[in-house]
Amino acid sequence: MEFFQLVQERYSVRSYRSQPVEEEKLQLVLQAARLAPTAANKQPIQIVVIHTAGREAELKRIYSRDWFVQAPLVIALCALPAQGWTRRQDGKNYTDVDAAIVMDHLVLAATDLGLGTCWIAAFDPAAAREVLGLPEGVEPVAFTPLGYPADAAGAKVRKPLAELVRYERW
Repeated sequence: MEFFQLVQERYSVRSYRSQPVEEEKLQLVLQAARLAPTAANKQPIQIVVIHTAGREAELKRIYSRDWFVQAPLVIALCALPAQGWTRRQDGKNYTDVDAAIVMDHLVLAATDLGLGTCWIAAFDPAAAREVLGLPEGVEPVAFTPLGYPADAAGAKVRKPLAELVRYERW
């Protein structure tokens, strides 16, 4: 798919078919995530692939919406801040930025393959840590179901560029 068509067609899917995601497509999505740029190429992330079948109640502790567990897979993107790049001048750790770039690559690759996703940040971090068995020093950053959409995209509502872009100075 041509890039600008891809970014136009991507939407937050909130209804999924039970159709399994082919292993080849899953691996392509994961490869796109692996190839995402990160600060100093440190790749301070881990991706947890979770099969939803039989784990619906447990996963709904993380995010309670029914559609979260409709897809056959849920992807958790986790950050490892101690492994991330930190800007020397002010100590800003870029791990969350890295995780966001990785998730965006994953989401766009999924869209290109006809799969649906929905970026979820409004999850319960304590439940996520427990359900996924995350060790200390690993932070859950975002989740997405991964599967075939059972709904259709609505109209995209976005601010006009004039409200988002400044040139030269604030």
